[in-house]
Amino acid sequence: MEPSPRGGNSALGTWPGCARIGGGGSHLDSLRPNGKGLFVDQSSRGQDKPENLLTRQTKSKLEITDMVRSCTITVSDKAHILSMQKFGLRETLVKSLLMQKEEDYTYIQNFRFFVGTYNVNGQSPKECLRPWLSHGIQAPDVYCVGFQELDLSKEAFFFHDTPKEEEWFKAVSESLHPDAKYAKVKFIRLVGIMLLLYVKQEHAAHISEMEAETVGTGIMGRMGNKGGVAIRFQFHNTSICVVNSHLAAHTEEYERRNQDYKDICSRMQFSQVDPSLPPLTISKHDVILWLGDLNYRIEELDVEKVKKLIEEKDFQTLYAYDQLKTQVAAKAVFEGFTEGELTFQPTYKYDTGSDEWDTSEKCRAPAWCDRILWKGKNITQLSYQSHMALKTSDHKPVSSEFDIGVRVINEELYRKTLEEIVRSLDKMENANIPSVSLSKLEFCFQNVKYMQLQVESFTIRNGQVPCQFEFINKPDEESYCKQWLNANPSKGFLLPDSAIEIELEIFVTKNMATKLNSGEDKIEDILVLHLDRGKDYFLSVSGNYVPSCFGSPIHTLCYMREPISDLPLETVRKLTLMPLWTEDDGSQLENPMEIPKELWMLVDYLYRNAAQEEDLFQQPGRRLEFEQIRDCLDTGMIENLDTLSLSNHSVAEALLLFLESLPEPVICYSAYHNCLECSGNYTASKQVISTLPTFHKNVFHYLLAFLRQLLKNSEKNHLDENILASVFGSLLLRNPAGQQKLEMAEKKAQEFIHQFLCNSP
Repeated sequence: MEPSPRGGNSALGTWPGCARIGGGGSHLDSLRPNGKGLFVDQSSRGQDKPENLLTRQTKSKLEITDMVRSCTITVSDKAHILSMQKFGLRETLVKSLLMQKEEDYTYIQNFRFFVGTYNVNGQSPKECLRPWLSHGIQAPDVYCVGFQELDLSKEAFFFHDTPKEEEWFKAVSESLHPDAKYAKVKFIRLVGIMLLLYVKQEHAAHISEMEAETVGTGIMGRMGNKGGVAIRFQFHNTSICVVNSHLAAHTEEYERRNQDYKDICSRMQFSQVDPSLPPLTISKHDVILWLGDLNYRIEELDVEKVKKLIEEKDFQTLYAYDQLKTQVAAKAVFEGFTEGELTFQPTYKYDTGSDEWDTSEKCRAPAWCDRILWKGKNITQLSYQSHMALKTSDHKPVSSEFDIGVRVINEELYRKTLEEIVRSLDKMENANIPSVSLSKLEFCFQNVKYMQLQVESFTIRNGQVPCQFEFINKPDEESYCKQWLNANPSKGFLLPDSAIEIELEIFVTKNMATKLNSGEDKIEDILVLHLDRGKDYFLSVSGNYVPSCFGSPIHTLCYMREPISDLPLETVRKLTLMPLWTEDDGSQLENPMEIPKELWMLVDYLYRNAAQEEDLFQQPGRRLEFEQIRDCLDTGMIENLDTLSLSNHSVAEALLLFLESLPEPVICYSAYHNCLECSGNYTASKQVISTLPTFHKNVFHYLLAFLRQLLKNSEKNHLDENILASVFGSLLLRNPAGQQKLEMAEKKAQEFIHQFLCNSP
């Protein structure tokens, strides 16, 4: 049956981890020099970032941890106390100079780190883990143990609960080296990606500033079946970040894996105790240990050739065809990281319970999916191996031992260094007024589009006086800039005669698009750059926004018979501001469509091309393809959707993004609570839907008819009612802005949609 915009009644037309404990990054860490004499606060965007096109997960309050006590006073705490008491505003300079002179008061001491990764394929532990974690090695000072695919059940995927978490935690704890006593310092999990950190008890007092975070890279940024978890901490005076990631699957999807890596790097941010300090990113650490199922495969060789090379133990020849090696060489991922030589056979894919290669129908080619890489100074890899003795999973676990040189503080030398800094600051002329020059004061952004980053940059050049700068709020405004704008960095510290480049970024998301479409907001703003003890500088930002169907109300789009790009701005403005219930009040507007044509274009494409696509609505699309799809919808070029060779996953994600961008969801905010109340009563639920405005009601029935059609192909696409209810529940039925989220609301929303998937209209 061919769907159409006028055929509204046709058959078709996280676990996000644990709550934070402990402190954030050190004051010294936030002021690492960038090689140009600058100490810059790498402030994060106050709103959505281009790297974070998708909604970030909300944090769970559940946490399993035996947090050990941290140092009473760290070196950065001392700098803070001494400089604040005596010098006030010069705290930043004190910390900066301490960082520069770190080698004067610290020495390097080696500590043994064990790093392990294991994709357990949803299995419970069935065998002792000591062959992996403790046999034949010296007792490590620190254990970093990561798992992937901890639980593959739909309950874990959508409702975040899993008994496997405790099972594997217990199995690890019982298999640590018997010659030492260990304290579990931190734990974090995102669906099936789990990371555990243990230290010898005698080192516990030297662990501080612990923080853990998660990033889901699954579709819409909500699905944590793929993504990363990380733990950062200060060990003595060295900052360490451990990342466990599970990247996109399938041989041909290496670019998606590259993007997952970049998303984890850009979106993983660790809060600091001092809210005035910017979040820390992965790269802002002295030592980075990255482990996980990175999923890079062996390409250009058939399965039999791969197996033959493995049988001959010719790993060097095989490694030449490894995707990760190729992508690192092309500087597409893991730039600056090191990996040890692969002297063990590929760790994937085996028949569960054996050492035999995959004999299933798919007969996956062997690959080194499970990897460990590192970045930083004073790191020596002692071993890198797989553990064939473990047969629980279709992967083999991998481990690596490192000796890592950690900076330990000599208290006497530290005190001496600090006193020298204090004396030198006493000699400075506090009366000097800082002064800078700016390379540019006016910025014009042409043709800004929905979810498409534009960047303009300028340089701040400092004079002879140390200078602290910050973009400040204008009177009666809550932020230094409008939501769609960001300055990076937004504050920082400049040493004399140094300079820094500032990037002004414009990125329009669902929260801003509607007002830009209606003209209630414009690409216009004034930024105020303030110098501490100095003057203010004013920067002018201007430009134009290209209206889009993304962020437009349903009823507005139904009255737009022409593509939005073909309409005069005044017409777009009037239609966007049109009240929601216009459709039912006898309005004189003529010939509206029953559903938005843009929605029909997306659904029609998926109906024709993707009904049997595996993992539809679960695997992310490609970012550049979204921009192409957006332009096709806004210009009405429906034929381009078929000629662009788009990924079905990109079109599916565009549909989800379209629904997410609606300022009034498909099920109107006014019906939200009624829907939750009757989520177990199909008759009452149908009655609530019948009260929706006509266009919203049409869209609801149209989408549900499409989803029921997809379920008829479930043997091919592997979709079921639970998956679709989870994905679409939070898009069709959204909590009204500003209202407290009700307990179990997410589950009730899914149950509400589930009823309509299981019952014919």
